Amino acid sequence: MIALHGRTLPAVETADRAGETAQTLDRGLRLLHLVADAPNGLTVTEAAARLGVGRAVVYRLVGPLTGHGMLRRDGAGRLRLGVGVLHLARRAQPLLAEGALPALRRLAEQAGATAHLTVVEGGEGVALAVVEPTWTAFHVAYRTGSRHPLDRGAAGQAILAGRAGQSRPVSTSGELQPGAYGVAAPVLGVSGLEASVGVVALAPLDVATVGEQVLSAAQAVSRALS
Repeated sequence: MIALHGRTLPAVETADRAGETAQTLDRGLRLLHLVADAPNGLTVTEAAARLGVGRAVVYRLVGPLTGHGMLRRDGAGRLRLGVGVLHLARRAQPLLAEGALPALRRLAEQAGATAHLTVVEGGEGVALAVVEPTWTAFHVAYRTGSRHPLDRGAAGQAILAGRAGQSRPVSTSGELQPGAYGVAAPVLGVSGLEASVGVVALAPLDVATVGEQVLSAAQAVSRALS
């Protein structure tokens, strides 16, 4: 027996309440993932169908998630991610970058090219960490925070390949910047993270050699962040 606010609850009832709380938390997290994967947002009806629950359940989930800024309703009433998610993401980004830096430094020195960790944010690829080689006379200046579509450039295409379960390196030429060459590989095995590791250079890269270096760096980043 367990006392709660002066009332004694049977252990079975306490366990049932704990189970209901865990189920509510699981549904709330699943709802956040569903909304995150829906570029145009979701209606309550669509969210209920995908969760396999009634609309009333979704409304109960939306209330506290909206209150904490994790979800918002747009002008059409569709559910979208709120600024609270961005706040958490910004807090996590420095930790991700710090964990990836050792592998990026090794890659930049090995390849003689600017190395980067690119993550998905808002449906685009964003350069989260960038390391330039120390021994080259010329190299690409690639700014942290640079954004690009996922279907253009090696970094984004590597992320798309990772979604399909492919780990092989991807190479591109001039897709984001004329005269720039890129090789990238997806970072796999890190729950909740879509990312790639790659290099960009001003001259053509030996894809066979650099591809192996990039793939090795991506695997090192995966181990560091797992």
